[in-house]
Amino acid sequence: MSEAGDRQIARAPERSPLYGRRVASATQPTNLADLLERVLDKGIVIAGDITLSLGTVDILTLKIRLLIASVDKAQEIGINWWQSDPSLSSRARQLQAERDELRERVESLEARQRDELAERIESLEARLASGDQEQEAKEEPKSRRRRR
Repeated sequence: MSEAGDRQIARAPERSPLYGRRVASATQPTNLADLLERVLDKGIVIAGDITLSLGTVDILTLKIRLLIASVDKAQEIGINWWQSDPSLSSRARQLQAERDELRERVESLEARQRDELAERIESLEARLASGDQEQEAKEEPKSRRRRR
């Protein structure tokens, strides 16, 4: 391109037809605060895979997914893991304590039911065993009579 064309681009920033905002050109400086604001407002995703191979055998594969966004933008797209992380949220710590307490209660109830069921089975087995002995005792005289 000629120098005149280069100067024309450098003279004035162009306006975007869709939004009426100024479009950054090569000569318009963008400060770090503006750049950070744009990134956090829109969000940015960086994704990549790293594979460590020995010959043709993959030894290690790392899949990296990085999202950079503001808290509002993250919540807008459904990401809110910090609300359920016990190390970051007191509500999450409370919920974890309640969950642990409920697990202990369920385990104790299951153990009690298991013990009660074992006792009932032993009782029924004892009744069956005594019923078999009584039945054998009743059948023994009948078999003696038949032999005579």
